[in-house]
Amino acid sequence: MLRIILFFAACAAAGAQDWPKLHKETLDHFRALIRIDTSDPPGNEKPAVDYIKQILDREGIPNQIYTIDPKRPNLVARLKGSGRKRPLLIMGHTDTVGVQAEKWTFPPFDAALNGGYIYGRGTVDDKDNLTACLMIMVMLKRLNVKLDRDVIFLAEAGEEGSVRYGIVHIVEKHYDQIDAEYCLAEGGGPIRAGGKLRLHSIATTEKIPYAVRLVARGPAGHGSRPLRTNAILHLSEAVAKASNWMPPMRLNDTTRTYFERLATISSPEAAARYNGLLHPDRTRAAQEYMAENEPGHSSMLRTSISPNIIKAGFRVNVIPSEAEATLDIRALPGENMDAFLDQLKGVIKDPAVEIVRAARDTRPAAAPSKLDNEAFRVIERTSEKHYPGAVVLPTMLTGATDMAYLRGKGMQCYGIGAMVDEEDGPKGFGAHSDQERILESSLYKFLEFHWELVVNLAKAQ
Repeated sequence: MLRIILFFAACAAAGAQDWPKLHKETLDHFRALIRIDTSDPPGNEKPAVDYIKQILDREGIPNQIYTIDPKRPNLVARLKGSGRKRPLLIMGHTDTVGVQAEKWTFPPFDAALNGGYIYGRGTVDDKDNLTACLMIMVMLKRLNVKLDRDVIFLAEAGEEGSVRYGIVHIVEKHYDQIDAEYCLAEGGGPIRAGGKLRLHSIATTEKIPYAVRLVARGPAGHGSRPLRTNAILHLSEAVAKASNWMPPMRLNDTTRTYFERLATISSPEAAARYNGLLHPDRTRAAQEYMAENEPGHSSMLRTSISPNIIKAGFRVNVIPSEAEATLDIRALPGENMDAFLDQLKGVIKDPAVEIVRAARDTRPAAAPSKLDNEAFRVIERTSEKHYPGAVVLPTMLTGATDMAYLRGKGMQCYGIGAMVDEEDGPKGFGAHSDQERILESSLYKFLEFHWELVVNLAKAQ
């Protein structure tokens, strides 16, 4: 009974807000951050960090800058708790991918409001999280919320491909400043389909990217005399074999739970496929279907291979002596890459083709975050309140986030985000697209969800 009383007391504290006023303040900060061009490359996140620091300083929230390049700073802010529980880290990245401005209907750095949407680069990746984290720190300070956990806010640089300036620097040189039991960052969020809320994705793990080159070699020659030893011929056959290979399917706690829960909200036909993945005698047909029709789900089943770059030749009448293809390999958590590449060598089975692994892999491998701890239970409970009817799906991202570096240190990390429409991606309105947007109402709802999530995890009991 006491636990129930305490939970509702926390909820009451979370609800004691003038939300319309806070929504306006959130929108102002969000649009200001969207208008700061932090395209990476070159990054230049300093103006965004200066803006955030100004707000934190004004509110009396202690913060510190850590950087190896003055133009690419990272900011860490901390509100102290009693120390009864280990800290909670909330995180957003200040950089965005670049733009081709001529392809945008609404200029990418105008933060235009139109038809209930906010348009601009970073609206869903990742200045929604960045703004929500800023507002949560401000709200905790203003209300003087008593905490059992320190709440730490990391505004990091370089997530979009320049990690040495951001998370790598922080983890290698200043990890004590962000060391926490739990982390909330990007990578998930509720999804609507046809205007109806369907599911709430929570990222609990992710695949690890590896760049691997296939290099074929053979004698050069005159193009008028075709050679069976042509390096391009050997390379093309190797690429085809690698691409058509289906490595063994392997589910983990996250993906197993994902497909089990997804089946409960799917059509009978789709549900049979998802449930079929859990039964060895039925799984092959389901895998083949997903490879053809659901590539995202297919990628969640196994370590995947996509040939994305091919280089060969310099003249039309010269047979080149070397040709190479770069494979984008996304490994399942726990994949033994040395053993995997040995298997790939056996699949290609051509002594003229060498498999070359990149000198340094980009992100560390780590076990999925747990589904049976306090954080995930609070996420499920808070989601039920703010997004009623949406099934919570623990999700393995096929892309990559900086949470990988934190999971590699043992931190339990969960990816959250604002609600998006399933149709937006195919229409070209998603992250990294030529027209990025977020529903204004979705931004506000995310703030309220994120706030209550932090309060329920960190507030003194």
